[in-house]
Amino acid sequence: MHDTTTSRGSQAVQFLSFTLGGLEYGIDFARVQELRVLKALERFAASGEIIGGVAVSRGVIIPLVDMRVACGTTPDAPDPMTDVIILRLSSCVMGMVVDGVTGVVTLAPEQVAPLPAAAADGARPDYLLGLGQAGGRRLILVDIEKLMSVKRPAARQVA
Repeated sequence: MHDTTTSRGSQAVQFLSFTLGGLEYGIDFARVQELRVLKALERFAASGEIIGGVAVSRGVIIPLVDMRVACGTTPDAPDPMTDVIILRLSSCVMGMVVDGVTGVVTLAPEQVAPLPAAAADGARPDYLLGLGQAGGRRLILVDIEKLMSVKRPAARQVA
């Protein structure tokens, strides 16, 4: 999904909403394969890393990306409300660890506004679709395909 107004015309789009670091986000519900509680997954984890190891879901080994680590909000231990969103992307199936899933929100194109530019040059990451507003809630809408394809800069080694 590239843009909610162009990829689906004037139709409303469903977004899975979730919290992460005190903010509420939304991703295209069509990309969601299933939802799991983090504790319910058989995990092989690498603590403190964005790639939180792998998990087994329905007999399939999937990589886990801990978005809490990516946002710098990782709690000391998984909370009972910590959820994993199993995503079906064009390149793979993977799990995304978030603070908690809050529901499914249907947004019409007129309920999605562009995000204000954060950088001095007016640029914003291309994986941010806009700001959705429904029933007093504001969701930061994310193109999950683009976000999960972002390349991280290599860590510098100190000699």
